[in-house]
Parts: sequence; structure tokens; C-alpha cells
Amino acid sequence: MMIPLVIGITLISFIVIHLAPGEPTDLQTQFNPKASSLAKQRLREIYGLDKPLHVQYVNWVKRLFLLDFGRSFSPDNRKVIDKIRERIPITISINVLSLIIIFCVAIPIGVLSARFQYSLFDKLTTVFVFVGFAIPTFWLALLLMIFFGVNLGWLPISGLHSMDYHELSFVGQFIDLAKHLIMPLFVSAFGDLAGLSRYARSNMLEVIRQDFIIAARSKGLAESTVIGKHALRNALLPVITILGFSVPGLIGGSVIFETIFAIPGMGQLFYMSVMARDYPLIMGILVIGAVLTMVGNLIADILYAVADPRIRYG
Repeated sequence: MMIPLVIGITLISFIVIHLAPGEPTDLQTQFNPKASSLAKQRLREIYGLDKPLHVQYVNWVKRLFLLDFGRSFSPDNRKVIDKIRERIPITISINVLSLIIIFCVAIPIGVLSARFQYSLFDKLTTVFVFVGFAIPTFWLALLLMIFFGVNLGWLPISGLHSMDYHELSFVGQFIDLAKHLIMPLFVSAFGDLAGLSRYARSNMLEVIRQDFIIAARSKGLAESTVIGKHALRNALLPVITILGFSVPGLIGGSVIFETIFAIPGMGQLFYMSVMARDYPLIMGILVIGAVLTMVGNLIADILYAVADPRIRYG
């Protein structure tokens, strides 16, 4: 079902993009007093924008099946796949690190909150969750930049490397990269971290009240064994579902934090392509994002079988 789903996504995206006001030719002709209407028409013919919308879409899909995303409408006229290939490793790396942080932090918080329900720890994490849901990502990023970057001067506020990055030792390069990634990773993971910990808590509370947990405790098993071996695996299934759905959110969030922190990733490239009405580049990034989203959901389906033997043997 992934192939027809990708085709449906491309069709809707293609229509929505072309319904937006403005064309790529406007940037080259409207602000140029010497550009005539004939020049604009010639540009539309070069870009293929003079053809009907359905013809443009069919031509684009034909190239897509050959893994040809076309050429960018920007002045460099580079291949879209080359531009994406340069940027996508950065975005994927940051998103993978964000998922690891979310999973490794949110699950223990949720389990401990359920294990010690209504304790001080549970109340503090509840406040943390509400704050995480309420704070807009862009506002949080600006606050962190002002406090840690401008006022304290502890962390760099943009880019991935310092000016003297290539002159540093291996350890120095690692520390420099880590400093540049601390704030983007925190901004990327903060909202999903708060939500996932709350899901883990509610699922854990439901599981530890089941009869088989009571039976395990009545056998004299250690509480760590009851929680870690019996309760946690049953509580993970809904959490895995939410984790799979968080992948598109992380990819979409890349547009925000990569633009704010000037990180040369796919999110920043997507924002620049939208501003320039670069249709081939926009469509290429949307297709890649859709594929990554479905791969994330596929991984979630595989993790179901890992967490629940009933799915694996059923």
C-alpha cells in the first residue's frame, strides 16, 4: 500500500502547491523593470508551466518512476536529487537522535510516574508535560538562543560547525558539533518527549492493574521484574504506535528549527524552495518526506512483533 499512498500524496501536494498564488517566474520578472511579458512567457515555456496542470503532473510522475526529480528552478539549475542528497543526511541524523532521546527519556519517565502515582515526581512530570504541550517550538528555540547563546555565551546559536572546525582535533570537532546540536535536539525532542511520557504513564497504569500483574506479584517476584519484564512490554504497544506517528512530526518540525538555527538540512531547503516557488524541489522533498514517514510507520509495525509475541506468532 505504500506505492499508491505515495502517488496519492504527490497528487494532493502537486495540486495544492499550484493553487498557491505566484509562480517561479514572478521572482525573475516582477522585480525586473526590463523584463517584458514575452520574457515571462518564454520562462514559463522553459519551465513547462505553460502546459495544462494534469500534463505537468503526468510528466513529473513519469520522471519520478525513473528516480528523476527534475532540475531546480533556481538560478543554479542543479538536479533536485543532488540538492536533497546533500541535505538529507543532516536531517535524518538529527531526527534519529531526537527519536533516541525521546524513547530513552520518555519511557522511564512514564514508567516511574505510573509506578509512583501521585508522588512528587509524578506531579513534577505532569507540570513538565503541560509545559511541553503549551510552548510553541519556535518561541522555545528563540528563548534558548537568547539565554544560552547571547546572554551566557555557552552555546552557538546557528550552524553545525564553528569557523575553525577543520583546524580542531577529533575530540575538539566532536565537542564543537555537540555544542551546536544541543539546542536543536532539545527543541526537536521537547514536545514529543512530553507527550510520549504521558502516553507511557497512562498505558502503564492500565497494565499494572491487570490480573496477570497481581498474579506475578503474588508469586513473590521482585517488583523490578514485575514492572520491567511483565508490565512494560504490554504497555509498549500503544507507545510504539505514537512513536511511529511522531516521525512525520519530527520531519515537519525540521523546517522550524533548521530555519531558526540555520542548519543546512532538508527542512531549511524546503522553506527556501517554498519561498522561491521552486516546484520540482518542493515536490522532491515532499516525496522523500512521505517515504520517510511510511518507513517510520513500517518500523513501528515491526516493533509490534518485537514487543508482543502474540503478534509475532499470530
